[in-house]
Amino acid sequence: MTVTGGCQCGRVRYALSAKPKGTHFCHCRMCQRAAGNVFAGLTGVKKDELSWTKGEPAFYRSSNVAQRGFCRDCGTPLYFGYDKGNWNCVTIGSLDHPEEVALETHYGVESKLPWLQLCDGMPEHESDASDPRATGMTSNQSEGA
Repeated sequence: MTVTGGCQCGRVRYALSAKPKGTHFCHCRMCQRAAGNVFAGLTGVKKDELSWTKGEPAFYRSSNVAQRGFCRDCGTPLYFGYDKGNWNCVTIGSLDHPEEVALETHYGVESKLPWLQLCDGMPEHESDASDPRATGMTSNQSEGA
């Protein structure tokens, strides 16, 4: 099975060699900023199951433990991955067929905007400070002027 996706302008494309899982909406403040939205829609595969098939994304280190990939030409957010561990995520909206993944959970709900009503019945979890991938995390995001 191959799942494909890419950016809006088509300069960066990827293929997943396995069906993605762990599909979630992350409401943490870093994901809100990175997605420019109220949450980031992400779905995951093992690192060796993702290959860039056309072009390569630019990467931004959103913290000292993770990076986010995006198209340098059109700005489409494409990727999130911790340095540690064997797991990474692509953005749901960058999939060629996002309807083929199903939401499983919400993460980072401690930062969920108070006016956002979640009516999907999915489990809601706060960010897990004990996750070994995030040990010692320092955010690189600006809090504004």
